[in-house]
Amino acid sequence: MVILTAIIHKEEDMYVAECPEIGTVSQGKTIEEAIHNLKEATELYLEEFPLEEKGHPLITTFEIEMGDRKVAKA
Repeated sequence: MVILTAIIHKEEDMYVAECPEIGTVSQGKTIEEAIHNLKEATELYLEEFPLEEKGHPLITTFEIEMGDRKVAKA
């Protein structure tokens, strides 16, 4: 079993889910559906391109300012 990350954001009326470790992306009408579809897409991708043993990446956030407004907040 491998634990991977899902980054989810909303685009109009759909949720988009991305796995940054693998590079797979999928979508769904609900968060649950987007994650389910991402899991399926990632499993199919890894059947063709097996995952290399690298360990877990470090994921964090950071904040930047653009002009008078903040863009991202950690």
